[in-house]
Amino acid sequence: MDFVKTAFTDAVQRVFSLDVPVDITRPDEQFGDFSTNVAMQLAKQQAKNPREIADQLVQYFESEKPDWLQAVSIAGPGFINVTISDAMLTSLAAATVPQTASGQTYVVEYSCPNAFKELHAGHLYQTIAGDVIARLLEQSGAQVFRTNFGGDVGLHVAKAMWGILHELGGALPDTLAAIQTEARAGFLSKAYVQGAAAYESDAEAHQLIDTYNQAIYTLHADNDTTSDFARVYWTCRQWSYDYFDNFYAFIDVSPFRYYPESTTAGPGLALVNDGLERGIFERSDGAVVYRGEKVGLHTRVFVTQAGLPTYETKDLGVISLEYQDYQFNHRILITGRDQTEYMKVVFAAASELLPAISDDLVHLTNGIIKFADGTKMSSRLGNVTSAHNVLEIVTENIESDDPVTKHALLLGAVKYTFLRQRLGGDISFDPVTSVSVHGNSGPYLQYALVRARSILAKAGESQPLDAVMVYEPSERQVVRMCTQFQDVVSAATTELAPHLLCTYLYDLASAFNVFYEHNRVLDDPRSTIRLAIVARYAAILDKGLELLGIERPERM
Repeated sequence: MDFVKTAFTDAVQRVFSLDVPVDITRPDEQFGDFSTNVAMQLAKQQAKNPREIADQLVQYFESEKPDWLQAVSIAGPGFINVTISDAMLTSLAAATVPQTASGQTYVVEYSCPNAFKELHAGHLYQTIAGDVIARLLEQSGAQVFRTNFGGDVGLHVAKAMWGILHELGGALPDTLAAIQTEARAGFLSKAYVQGAAAYESDAEAHQLIDTYNQAIYTLHADNDTTSDFARVYWTCRQWSYDYFDNFYAFIDVSPFRYYPESTTAGPGLALVNDGLERGIFERSDGAVVYRGEKVGLHTRVFVTQAGLPTYETKDLGVISLEYQDYQFNHRILITGRDQTEYMKVVFAAASELLPAISDDLVHLTNGIIKFADGTKMSSRLGNVTSAHNVLEIVTENIESDDPVTKHALLLGAVKYTFLRQRLGGDISFDPVTSVSVHGNSGPYLQYALVRARSILAKAGESQPLDAVMVYEPSERQVVRMCTQFQDVVSAATTELAPHLLCTYLYDLASAFNVFYEHNRVLDDPRSTIRLAIVARYAAILDKGLELLGIERPERM
């Protein structure tokens, strides 16, 4: 697309002595390979009918007769449609994705579960989306650092500690050894639920949990690792991190750098104190607040009356630490949609405190994950809520006895279901259709690749696409689809929109299936050309699934 855009930009300059931006689109195949409305853009400026301008540009191309051009025509009020030669089509189909982000450094922060709590379905979605956005940026040439920011201090930890000590009968760290590895995540989750309930219903427990909250900050400040309370805390915190690491390995995402909240509170407080002196923050009833109303937002507390940093301050801390560690050009954060207004205030404060990065902060959100019937995944409704349970219910619907294949199909089904819908909207999740090989699903694309590889294996070998190849209409349709890969990947990267790649791969596989149903590939006079098409199609499908973080099984 960039190639055709350059050709038309040059043509406009030569014919009209103008430098104007030229929009290029891909029309339906019946109209050609590319189309532009540049004649209508120039009509008012040139005081001419758009078709007259289009005719001048068509005449220019017909007189120049560039090797890459097969046909150029005018349609409607002045659209110019272009069909490129089979040689150029072949060249574009073999082109690589441009390195548009080369030299740029990105921090992508996502997943962000809290220690002492279970991973839920939202964490699963954010982890998958964040990993793919990072993959796309890396493909475009960027240096990407994946980070994971979660709470290892704060009221939720104090609630969990209350539940843990309640279960243990006191601060008895040695009794933790009796809890088996596979039961630890469930134990912590149960302890948190008990503590959260007690905090709301039991005044004595409420007061004790507040005391624990202060004690947890103190043990970090004092580097206490030996008291009974501290030994229980550090042991259970490590259990959480082990659980997270095992889960991330299971779903096959790239490793993170962890930023625990305990390490960000100090830098965040330093920023808030500096901002207090500069008038960015102010004191209110013993607390320190940011008046978001001055930028059209709302007021939030950054330091409590007790002198404790809030989540807002810890978020400031992680932003400053990430910038200190990586000197990023861009920082992308992915959270649930309910954090939208909260993060606007944090980013507004960060922009005043750290003006050098004010334009580098991007916040992406995910919507609510629902079942196909519209019911929300929630424990209150008795439906699936934990990340592990989402994977379990999908696994139950996969018909394969091979554990390697079953795992690949599980991840293909879940990842594609989340990724094929625009980030930010609600997700409609149907465990049955997610594993189908006959619809718009990850396993359908995995099967399409297995099928293409099987064709190539039967042939023994295949030649790459060559500029001397002349295509029949059905062959050309598939090659034409292959030329779109680099543009789609670039758009998905620029727009941070993995769903664009999902849609393209599904359309590509569907187009190839139509081609294969109506054309013999093996033992045919045109086998050389058709096997080359199959090979290029398979290579694009393989690369596309790789960018989506989806495994490519050898057999299904």
